[in-house]
Amino acid sequence: MGVPEEAERLVSGGAEDVERAAEAALRPKRLDEFVGQRVVREQLGLVLEAALARGRAPDHVLLSGPPGLGKTTLAMIIAAELGTSVRVTSGPAIQHAGDLAAVLSSLEENEVLFLDEIHRIARPAEELLYVAMEDFRVDVVVGKGAGANAIGLALPPFTVVGATTRAGLLPAPLRDRFGFTGHLEFYEDEELVRVLERSAGLLGVDLHRAAANEIARRSRGTPRIANRLLRRVRDWAQVRGDGTLDRAAARSALEVYEVDEIGLDRLDRAVLHALCVRFGGGPVGLTTLAVAVGEEPETVETVAEPFLVREGLMGRTPRGRVATTRTWQHLHLRPPPSAPTLFA
Repeated sequence: MGVPEEAERLVSGGAEDVERAAEAALRPKRLDEFVGQRVVREQLGLVLEAALARGRAPDHVLLSGPPGLGKTTLAMIIAAELGTSVRVTSGPAIQHAGDLAAVLSSLEENEVLFLDEIHRIARPAEELLYVAMEDFRVDVVVGKGAGANAIGLALPPFTVVGATTRAGLLPAPLRDRFGFTGHLEFYEDEELVRVLERSAGLLGVDLHRAAANEIARRSRGTPRIANRLLRRVRDWAQVRGDGTLDRAAARSALEVYEVDEIGLDRLDRAVLHALCVRFGGGPVGLTTLAVAVGEEPETVETVAEPFLVREGLMGRTPRGRVATTRTWQHLHLRPPPSAPTLFA
């Protein structure tokens, strides 16, 4: 099981399928509907337009960046812009070369193969993917032992769209086979407001500009989180309010869902509180910090830590994690004399 992405913490596990369906309904279907990522959109548009003009499948595309910024959405848009279908799988699902060979051999001409979490694909399958991406063929091994025989199977032209949150884990031979690489950046608040206004229109709700600003400010620069918070504010307004999505409704709803003024949620605050109160501001090891908050180390490192470091609320040193001056200020705590001052 992969570690849940940071936005997954805003809903209960039993509602995941409903939430994913809601997310899919709000996804833009074409490139000109996609908000934000101006540079990647322009570059990708050129790649697709040129491929259509030539009547050929475009180069393979690698999309990297933190979770929730639109990598899956862009993969779907690529297929839509090309007028073709998309085959979806993920790195963790491909543990053997045979798994990948089965997928590749069933692809149709110009089809898009979306490989999510491509950095987690198994090494034997990875080597098979090299050949398939470059030469459009796959070697199928028939038989076992000394009698085994490799049969080369030609593949129709297709386009791999790989998505990764950890581009540094991709081996160079695999990265080199992508003709276009786009890195998605966190969104500015104004871009998130545009995302929210579009989503509110699709949901059929009247979202006040002040409420959109409030939600955007707490969405960690991530459209997926912004859309989820919008749906939670809508729920609050429907059940406890008068149906109006104004700033007061947004603030009240986000207080119920424990999302504070800068987007920290329960896990974030638990990590920071343990770091400051239990460990005097650090330095403290990742495993020790995770045990203190009752989470797996990978969850703290992958889900909470990136945002906390980006916001200047946590520092990473060779000796462990440390609190910063902003951490103490945000928690309204006074640092002890022994607290580290490296990041003060």
